[in-house]
Amino acid sequence: MKIDVLLGLQWGDEGKGKIVDVLTPEYDIIARFQGGPNAGHTLEIGGDRHVLHTIPSGIFHAEKVNIIGNGVIIDPYILNIEIEKLYTKGVDPKKNLYISKRSHLILPTHRMLDAAYEQALGKGKIGSTLKGIGPCYTDKTARYGLRIGEILSADFKDKYMALKERHKRILESYDFDLEAQVLDKMPFADYEKLWFEAIEKLKQFSLIDSELYIHQALKEGKRILAEGAQGSLLDIDFGSYPFVTSSNTITAGVCSGLGVPPTAIGKVFGVFKAYCTRVGSGPFPTELMDETGETIRQNGHEFGSTTGRPRRCGWLDLPALKYAIMLNGVTDLVMMKSDVLNSFEDIKVCTSYMIEGQQVSALTFETLYQEVNPLYISRPGWNSELQSGGAFESLPTAMLDYISYIESAVELPIKILSTGPGREQTVCR
Repeated sequence: MKIDVLLGLQWGDEGKGKIVDVLTPEYDIIARFQGGPNAGHTLEIGGDRHVLHTIPSGIFHAEKVNIIGNGVIIDPYILNIEIEKLYTKGVDPKKNLYISKRSHLILPTHRMLDAAYEQALGKGKIGSTLKGIGPCYTDKTARYGLRIGEILSADFKDKYMALKERHKRILESYDFDLEAQVLDKMPFADYEKLWFEAIEKLKQFSLIDSELYIHQALKEGKRILAEGAQGSLLDIDFGSYPFVTSSNTITAGVCSGLGVPPTAIGKVFGVFKAYCTRVGSGPFPTELMDETGETIRQNGHEFGSTTGRPRRCGWLDLPALKYAIMLNGVTDLVMMKSDVLNSFEDIKVCTSYMIEGQQVSALTFETLYQEVNPLYISRPGWNSELQSGGAFESLPTAMLDYISYIESAVELPIKILSTGPGREQTVCR
């Protein structure tokens, strides 16, 4: 068997969580392979809205195993809040949630470091979610980090204090008095106490060698879907650096994030919106700073599920989409939020850029650092409401033409189309 992959092709927030939930019945195991609580995967089930940050989006299917892989970083405090919310929904994650012992821990001081670094950048700030993601991955790479498996050791508290002291010395250089800081509207000491209480609760879960578990599952013929967080254009290597996340968000990240070889990868579902959005700073060639952009934002409820920040909105960017498809080896496209464009009589699509008088049709290194002017073509909108579910062929003619144009441009079929936030508002080919 092969591991199928589902990931975002833009700057995150593409709607991956919903599609994982829709596809979960076809799989035995759903596994997150990177990122942390900076993710916000929103699912709407029976009119009830759920936001997952660390837990895989297949958790609402009790008969399916959900794995937090070694490439994911975990804040026990945030994860515990997420778990408690699941309990209130009648979901018991202890039954089907497994956590890799090799996953790294986000300490409270990682979040403080995140805030200190962002503050020091001033106008050049990254737009961090301030969840401690960057500092945690930094410690992982620098070999200072603590991992989930270590919470079971007798000297865990000593290891924690040693790393905390290291962080305190760094924070002092930024004039941060740690004990005077507030985290999630509470004194640092209170947050830290809750963090350790959450650690104790995590010990009640199945902590596993996830790479061994996954390889055995493949041998047994189990079907596995790897769930990505953020988006390809936020990849640490190939995204709009330095305005990126701190992990590999592309297909290659599955290998290191779950401990599987490249030969184990099967289908790659690439998820994108019918338009583009971005949260935080960084290049965004098709951004609309006008009434049209605001209409897309309001129609699409484009506000961060993790931060609540308004998302920047713009037209679909084909050079960026092609680039992400190339990086990931996408086999199946999934187009989200097509219903957000229901009221538009005309829809624009960026086909190339003008950079210093030259027309460029690819997302090159220069597009990150030079002024980019997008070149558009205009397509007729369908200007009508969409019905839930149904067949592809029953969609408005103008929408089918829009889909066909994108497929021709990127040379891939769109296999799944979302026409609204609910499970039932999904059209599959």
